[in-house]
Amino acid sequence: MSATNNDKRSFDKCSFDYIVVGAGTAGCLMANRLSADPNNRVLLIEAGGRDNYHWIHVPVGYLYCINNPRTDWLFKTEPDAGLNGRSLIYPRGKTLGGCSSINGMIYMRGQARDYDHWAEVVGCGEWRWENCLPDFKRHENHYRLDAEGHGDAAHRDFHGHGGEWRVEKQRLSWPVLDDVAAAAEEAGIPRTEDFNRGCNEGVAYFEVNQRNGWRWNTSKAFLRGALKRPNFTLWHSTQVNRLCFDTAGFNAGQDQPRCRGVEVVREGAVVEVAALKEVVLCAGAIGSPHLLQLSGVGPAAHLREQGIEVVHDLPGVGENLQDHLQIRSVYRVSKAKTLNAIASTLWGKAGIGWEYLMRRTGPMSMAPSQLGAFTRSSEAYAHPNLQYHVQPLSLEAFGQPLHPYPAITASVCNLNPSSRGRVRLKSRDPAAPPMIMPNYLSTEEDRQVAADSLRVTRRIMGQAAMAKYAPEEVKPGPQYQSDEELTRLAGDIGTTIFHPVGTTAMGRSSDPMAVVDARLRVHGISGLRIADAGIMPTITSGNTNSPTLMIAEKAARWILEASS
Repeated sequence: MSATNNDKRSFDKCSFDYIVVGAGTAGCLMANRLSADPNNRVLLIEAGGRDNYHWIHVPVGYLYCINNPRTDWLFKTEPDAGLNGRSLIYPRGKTLGGCSSINGMIYMRGQARDYDHWAEVVGCGEWRWENCLPDFKRHENHYRLDAEGHGDAAHRDFHGHGGEWRVEKQRLSWPVLDDVAAAAEEAGIPRTEDFNRGCNEGVAYFEVNQRNGWRWNTSKAFLRGALKRPNFTLWHSTQVNRLCFDTAGFNAGQDQPRCRGVEVVREGAVVEVAALKEVVLCAGAIGSPHLLQLSGVGPAAHLREQGIEVVHDLPGVGENLQDHLQIRSVYRVSKAKTLNAIASTLWGKAGIGWEYLMRRTGPMSMAPSQLGAFTRSSEAYAHPNLQYHVQPLSLEAFGQPLHPYPAITASVCNLNPSSRGRVRLKSRDPAAPPMIMPNYLSTEEDRQVAADSLRVTRRIMGQAAMAKYAPEEVKPGPQYQSDEELTRLAGDIGTTIFHPVGTTAMGRSSDPMAVVDARLRVHGISGLRIADAGIMPTITSGNTNSPTLMIAEKAARWILEASS
C-alpha cells in the first residue's frame, strides 16, 4: 500500500531536469506526468515518510492521522479574534500522498462560476469551467462508468473513466441521514445525483476517493506505476531547506533571478540538487509560501525582519489566505441509530471491526462526513453559498470521545468567504512552523452568513421528516437568536474544515499581489512554478482536493509543452 524510494545513487551534487517539491495531492500527479516522458529525469521530494501507516488506508483512520506527528505537521493557527481568541489545530499531511492521506476523501469539484471567475482574474480562458472539465476527467476513474457501455451520455459528458483517481459511492447509509436529506428537500433544497456537473446545489450522499472500501490516496494512484520508471526518483523523509537561485546576472541588471535547484537535508547531510529545466512547488497553501519566504521570495520588509536576504520582493507571497470555516451544530435525537450508540460498547466496536474485516463496509469504511447539501444562506445570493457536511455522530471537539447520547452533527460552511488571512515566518529556521493567521469572520459579510447559516440549519432540522426523532439543539443552543448572539457562538464553535488556499495566488503581472501568472510561473523568477491550492485566487465552492489535482494536471501539460 505504500510507495518507496527507488533511488540507488549518491545524491550529492546530482541534477535532474525537474524537481518537484512535495509528494502530496498535486506533487504525486505532477511527478507522474513529467516522468511519463523517458527523456525527463524527475526528482520528487517529500519531507514526510512513507505512507505505510495502516490508519492512512482504513477510511476511518483519519481520526488517528490528524494531530499525529507521524502523518501531520501539527500546525496551529495564531489566536484568532473572529474565533473569540481561540487557536485551532491546522492539519496538513506529512507523508506520501500529503493531505490526500489524511483528508475526508470527498470528491468535489466546486462550481463552474469558480473557474469562470479565475479566468476573468487572470485574463486567460484556459481556466474557464469548460476548459477545466477535461483536466478533471483526464485522471478520473468514476464508478458510474464501470458498466459496459460506460454509463449514459450525461455521465460521460461530466466524468472520466480509466484514469488513476478512483471515485466511488459510499459503502454505507444511515436512516437518520436519509431523513435529514428528506428534511432538506422539504426545506427547499432539491435532490441531486451528482454534485460535480458545474452547479452543486442539492442534497445527496457524497462520493468518495476510495477503492473497495480502502482510502485511495495520490501516492497509490500516481506513484505506484511511476516508481517503476528508471527516470523517476523519489526522496521521502527529506526536508527542503530553501530554493537556490542564480542572481549574478540579475544583480548586474540582466533578466531576472533563476531558480537553479533546492537545498535539502537528506540522511543527515545538507546538499544542493540542481534542476536543469524547472523546479515545481507542490508543497501546498501553507508549505509553498513558507518555503518561498525562507528562500528570500516574498514581502521584502518581512523577510528583512527575519534576517533573510531578499532575492525578489513579491508582496503577495503568504497573503490572501482563505479557508472554509465550519460551524458545527449538534442535535440530540431519539429513536435513531447513530455511531454514538453503536460505538459505546465493546460488542458494538467489535461488530464494527468484524463488518469491515469481512466486507469492507460499515462505520470503518465511512468518510468523516457522509451526507452533503449545498444551498443559499439567504435570498441575497443567486448561487449556493453554503455547504453542509452531515454526520451520524457528535462530540465536543475533534479527538474527544463521542457524546454518551444519540446525536447527529450538521456542519455548515460559507463557501465563498470574504475574510483573508496570511502565512508568515516565525523564524528563519526551516524546521520551525510558520505563523498561520486565517482571520476568520473578519468581515461583516462573513459574520452575517455565519448567523444566517445557523438559521438555515434550524429550518432543515425543524421539518416534518425529522419530527419522529424529536431533535434537540445541543450546540449552539436554541436560546441564541440574534445576529450578534449567533455570530459570537459561531466564533465559539467554528473550526477549520482544512481547505487553505490562495497564498500564492495567480493573477496578471499588473496585480502587485499576484504571485504566479496564468500558467503558474512565479512572477519575476525564471525556472520556478507553483502548482497547488495556493495558486487559487479565490477558494472553490466545496472541498479543495479535486480542484488541486486539476491544477496539477494543467500545470504538468504546460510544463511539458514548454520543453518540447
